[in-house]
Amino acid sequence: MKTLILLKPDAVEKGICGKVITRFEEAGFKIRGCKMIHLDPKILRDHYAHIAEKPFYPEVEKFMKSVPVIALVLEGDDIIAKVRDMLGVTDSRKAAPGTLRAEFGVDQMVNVAHASDSPEAAEAEVKRFFKKEELFTY
Repeated sequence: MKTLILLKPDAVEKGICGKVITRFEEAGFKIRGCKMIHLDPKILRDHYAHIAEKPFYPEVEKFMKSVPVIALVLEGDDIIAKVRDMLGVTDSRKAAPGTLRAEFGVDQMVNVAHASDSPEAAEAEVKRFFKKEELFTY
């Protein structure tokens, strides 16, 4: 099973992407795709369609396009649940000790990474951010 991870602008700016990726690799996950991209408003509106009409959405878009992000496709057994457990709850202030968000996050938006929340979302999100030829098996 595959999932999409976006290492958010805060992770890039803090220089912790390597630490986060190392934790994923140490958990046994395989990197199947990796690239740094600057997110444009169209892809952000598509990705965040479930909140695009909310009053706080412009702040989310501004944050997510403030610096490039690192997009990853990871593969592993039960990866969606395991990655979300590793990250902790969305609001970093409420994340359990030992999770990535508790360790490196700040709040609900500045929270290290986005991770797909279901197999259906993972499939759509991987296709949104990666072309087929950008994914690798080895």
